[in-house]
Amino acid sequence: MDEQAMKLIHDRFHVTGGTAVSGEIVPQGNKNEALPACAAACLTNQPVMLENLPSIADVVVMQEILRALGVKVETSGRSVKVHAAKDPKSELPAALCSQLRGSVTLAGPVLARTGRVFLPRPGGDRIGRRRLDTHILALQALGAKVITHDRGFELKARRLTGADVLLDEASVTATENAVCAAVLADGQTTLRNAAGEPHVQGLCRMLVQMGAKIEGIGSNILHIQGVGRLHGGRHRIAPDYLEIGSFISVAAVTGGKLLIKDVCHEDLRMILQIYGRLGVQVVAKGNDLLVPAGQALEITHDLGGAVAKIDDAPWPGFPADMTSIALITATQCRGTILIHEKMYESRLFFVDNLISMGAQIILCDPHRAVVIGPTKLRASRMTSPDIRAGMTMLIAALCAEGESVIQNIGQIDRGFERIDQRLRSLGAKIQRKG
Repeated sequence: MDEQAMKLIHDRFHVTGGTAVSGEIVPQGNKNEALPACAAACLTNQPVMLENLPSIADVVVMQEILRALGVKVETSGRSVKVHAAKDPKSELPAALCSQLRGSVTLAGPVLARTGRVFLPRPGGDRIGRRRLDTHILALQALGAKVITHDRGFELKARRLTGADVLLDEASVTATENAVCAAVLADGQTTLRNAAGEPHVQGLCRMLVQMGAKIEGIGSNILHIQGVGRLHGGRHRIAPDYLEIGSFISVAAVTGGKLLIKDVCHEDLRMILQIYGRLGVQVVAKGNDLLVPAGQALEITHDLGGAVAKIDDAPWPGFPADMTSIALITATQCRGTILIHEKMYESRLFFVDNLISMGAQIILCDPHRAVVIGPTKLRASRMTSPDIRAGMTMLIAALCAEGESVIQNIGQIDRGFERIDQRLRSLGAKIQRKG
């Protein structure tokens, strides 16, 4: 582990709550689009310019992985030029991949480009088991031979061949790997049960701009006609709708008035629908989104007075990465609601920290929590286990009484760009200390 990584582990946020977070903010580029876009740039020997990349730790690690593969990477502000002029090395660097779950999105592009890839077991958030089976099965269906090693998986294919592929789950990264492999395969691929999240759509549009032939973008069935080669191009990463959702919560629970600039309204429809259930209303203003001060923060019961429920689902359902944000928001809302996180068996374990702050939460099992609000939160000392839980703890600290300390903030830095500086510009009392 390098010196910078060690520093991030020991850095901490000191947050004094009770101040309204107000002003204007521009969201970062979508983290979950930036990583596969960097990987997909390896599919051509011509330069690919990626714009609006978020300045976050995960993107830095992905760029280091590309350099380790012999790919030229030049950064300029929020833009990066990726040029895989020669065939990339086929063995992904284990030490770097252990820091980044998103490294798995290199499997499809490197296999399609070179005919071989060795995929170490990737790292990432500790939120429960995260299967690689769907990735491997999809690439096998396209003609790859798979050899399992203790260190990871070796995939080989002299030439990939189009196929009718049914994914056994609507995995975002497996869809991205399968699409990247299929665009250079012989013949046509039909990819069923494909993920349709905005970042998958963004990747597909990038590939089409590079010469790929993909139909059905945004649906759960993609039709891909393989082509002989792709060319370079320019692609702009979309605004991060998950960060936008997080900022809506920050404003709502602190009582602030926040204008979020340059959003993609279509990506936010389900998030805003769920916020409406929590008594949080926003106003669309052209390309911007206004979170007014003085939100009702009252939970709407289901029909017949039944306890309301928020549960995650594949797109266009409520994003799994937003369930922890919805949970902390609910602690400040009048009423009772069930949060059902279906995907990861360890994601909700962080709620012990919120309970210690005074939140009334019943953790029913690894996937379900009942939240009873509103409750005043008191300051606490916490450790961030992953990106989304870390942001949730930060939101809790912003509305709690007293000074909270959040440790292991390197996890938050992995997904949120300069979050302390940006929050301070909105009036939050937050300091980074080593």
